Amino acid sequence: MIDIPEKKRGKSFETFATAVSKAAGSTFAFLSAFSLVLVWAISGPAFHFSESWQMVINTGTTIITFLMVFLIQKAQNKDSLAIQLKLNELVAAHKFASNRLVDVENMTEEELKVIQKYYSKLSEFTKMEETLQQSHSIDEAHEQHNLKLEMERELKEKTT
Repeated sequence: MIDIPEKKRGKSFETFATAVSKAAGSTFAFLSAFSLVLVWAISGPAFHFSESWQMVINTGTTIITFLMVFLIQKAQNKDSLAIQLKLNELVAAHKFASNRLVDVENMTEEELKVIQKYYSKLSEFTKMEETLQQSHSIDEAHEQHNLKLEMERELKEKTT
């Protein structure tokens, strides 16, 4: 079992960011923001649609948006990391999966394109199979394809 030490310092911001991003995505948050904008719009005639009246909504929304970007990104980073770890566990646990994908999120775009080409090839290999329900790893499909090519060559040699 992995021992994960508790760190108090970063945990409070993490907890806060997660709670705020969940609350910001709620129906109540949307209705509150909508109501606030509605009250602001209705109050326009009372303030003669002045620059100060416009500055209130502009400043308020700018500050809230600026802060929310960082809070939501913090929560998103944590969620993305958790998903990557879960996927890594699934890849590592499956005996037919290619372990080269365990650290895929840290690869360069060029490396990802190479793996994408492998999967395109894998797709071609599986289209040649008798059943669509059969599954292969990249390495297994490549081995089977090479075996088939070798058998075809042997067959051609015997017939000539």
